[in-house]
Formats: sequence, C-alpha cells, structure tokens
Amino acid sequence: MRTWGPSVALAAALLLPLSLPATPAAAGTRPGAGPARRLPGGAPPCPNVPAPATRPPQPPPAPDPAARSIGGAALDTTGLVVPPVATAPPPVTATSWLVADLDTGAVLGGCGPHEYGVPASVQKLLLTATMLPRLDPNREVTVTAGDVAIEPGSSAVGLAEGGRYRIETVWLGLLLKSGNEAANTLARLGGGPDGLAGGVRAMNAEAQHLGARQTHAVTPSGLDGAGQFTSAYDLALIARACFHEPAFRRYTATRTAQVPAQPALHEKAFQIQNDNMLLDHYPGAIGGKTGFTDLARHTYVGAAERGGRRLVVTLLGAEIPTQRGWQQGAALLDWGFGLPRGATVGRLVEPGELDRSPAPANGASALARHADLGAGAAAPGTRPGAGLSVALGVVLVAGGAVLLARRRRHAAAAATSTGPVLRESKFPEGN
Repeated sequence: MRTWGPSVALAAALLLPLSLPATPAAAGTRPGAGPARRLPGGAPPCPNVPAPATRPPQPPPAPDPAARSIGGAALDTTGLVVPPVATAPPPVTATSWLVADLDTGAVLGGCGPHEYGVPASVQKLLLTATMLPRLDPNREVTVTAGDVAIEPGSSAVGLAEGGRYRIETVWLGLLLKSGNEAANTLARLGGGPDGLAGGVRAMNAEAQHLGARQTHAVTPSGLDGAGQFTSAYDLALIARACFHEPAFRRYTATRTAQVPAQPALHEKAFQIQNDNMLLDHYPGAIGGKTGFTDLARHTYVGAAERGGRRLVVTLLGAEIPTQRGWQQGAALLDWGFGLPRGATVGRLVEPGELDRSPAPANGASALARHADLGAGAAAPGTRPGAGLSVALGVVLVAGGAVLLARRRRHAAAAATSTGPVLRESKFPEGN
C-alpha cells in the first residue's frame, strides 16, 4: 500500500548557478558533480496527486552518487528541480519525470530524475537505439517459435510463426503496437551468435555508451524481469539517441501501417494503428512510446516541436485516475515550452562522453550484480551529439502552493527467474 504524507506548504527560493563543461571532467569526476545545496529539510516534493494503491515495490539497487549526479549536481534529488524563472509544473501522478531539449541537451526540469524506476514498454526505445543502426530494414526475415513465445495476454502486433516480413515491418509493429514478439525478433536478429541473449547484452552496452548508467535491461520488450531498471534521466538520453535516427523519426510518427498477408500460413493482411495518442491530440507531436505493466504502472516518452524547439518528456510510475500517460506528458511539454530559452537545471550527456571518464565506482556494475547479469557486448560507434555548455540555475520552488508530499515509492522488478513474468497489459495506454 502506498503511504502519503500530509500536505505541505512550499516557500522560499534558492538560486544555485552552475557551469557544466561540454567535455568530461578530470579523472575521477563527472560533469556537474559538485555538491548541490539544498533547502533545510531537503528539496520540495514532486507535485504528485493521489493514485490507487498497487502492490508494494521491492528495493532497487543501492544509490550510486556518481550516477545520480550525471548531467549536473542539481539533478541528484528525490524532489523537484526547476529553473528560477519557472512557474510551478503541472501536478502529475508520475513518480519521476524529466523534460529536456532534444537538440541542445538542456534539462529544463524534473522530479526525482535519477530515481530508479521500472520501464515497461518504453524499454523498446533502448532496443531501437541499439538495433536500428545494425539491421537492414529491407531484409526479409522469418519469425520463429521463440520470437512469438511471449506472455499470454501481453501486447503483440500479430506476427505469425513462420511468417516472412521485412525488418521495416517488424519495426513498425514494435513502435506502433508495442509488439513483444517484434521485440524478441529484433533482439534475436541483432544479437549475433547468441541471439536474443546477445541482443539484451548489446542493449546494456548501448545504455552504458549513451551514459544511461542507471539502466539495465533483462528483457528486450520491457516485460518485467528481475533486476530491470531505468530512470527518467536515462530515458531522455535513450530517446534523444532514437530521435537522432531518421528511420526512427519516420516510424514513430507513422499513424497506420499494413502488415502483409502470409499466404503459406493462410494469414490475411491487416492494418495496425499507432497507440501514441499524443500524435493525434498534441500540435507539433513528433513521436514517443507508451508503456504499462502491473509493476511499472504507466510509463511514457513523448516529444514535440514548437517554435523551433524540440522537447522530450519522460515519466515513470504514473497512474491514470484522471489523465492518461500521454496527457500527463502533454501537460509537462506545455510547461517546458512555456519556459524561456536558456532556462535549464542540467544537461543530457553526449553519447560516449562518460566512456572517456573513469567508470563509476558502482553504477551499472551494481545493476548487473543486482540482476546477476552482465553486459558483455561491445558498444556501437559514437553518434554525433548536439550538446552545448550552458549556465545553469536551480531554484527549489517559490511561492505558497500547497502540494502533496512526495510518494516514497521506488519501482523495482518483482519477478524472479523462477516466478511468473508480470503481464504487460494490452490496455491502449500500456502496450
């Protein structure tokens, strides 16, 4: 059962200017890793609203100070971090969230951005960032029995065992309908001699390369597995890598697609529709990904363009008593677009940037130990980045708004190697 603290009155502002380098700091340090000042009593709580009770979470890995300060010391908080010029962000049910600029890498604000969470199907973005450069979209492949061996009732696009499909069709099934059999197929194809297991190792290597040091994949689809975690900050890094790829931008913005017939299997052709409602209801929307499992709750990544700016929002652990995940994302995007250019609290590190710095003392190795899994594949080549040095200011909320206390909830995977896999619902918001 979730517990809730009393309502708290938030007041007093604190400005902390930061200057973050565009290249890695000296050996043994990380960009923006200096000690962050805090108001007495800690950072203001996130503007969460009440949500239905869910199963109690299990503990995530131990916090790693080096990983929590990636992108700037101000991001190392369980509470709210916004620029001094910001209005109060909209109340959402997400346990943690972040808004960032896809082009400059500036982080505009967030709530517990480095808190561990469970990804659900937004994990498919890490699969995409890993495999999209490796797989020829025009290649025709055969779907195997192992590919379609997914949890009954979990999301599927409808690929048939023995069916032959272009890889592009499989990508569309993954990103429009969140097909778990499509995820298995792509991970197997990109995993080399070790197949799906090799694909998951490659995903973990890619997460390390992108700087997503709090992310560890156990399944390619995002179906819950022991030791599978991510954070709102890491999801922004992963989404940024995806949106760098022209093919991804085309796939994620596609409204409908046709899955071809399989005459040899007596399977008819059928149409699929994009489950990301942001595309139909938010002007300037350019794509994203939905997610839901019983453990993760609702997760969401969405991006939009307005006034020459492209912003991305990531959120974890949301409930939908009044707003779906994409609607909460839309509200946070509106808030981000309302901020002036240059209003930042941190930055997204560039791909490969942390590879040039000493590895954290704990970081991903702690995640691997927690899951009893390693990331043995070599990382792909560095992608171009667009990050710039920025002068950052941090304010820990002004005014007398009364917000509900921060949910002390860390999502973590509850499934074990001998237990059942938690279902990923086919609920339209979830996939």
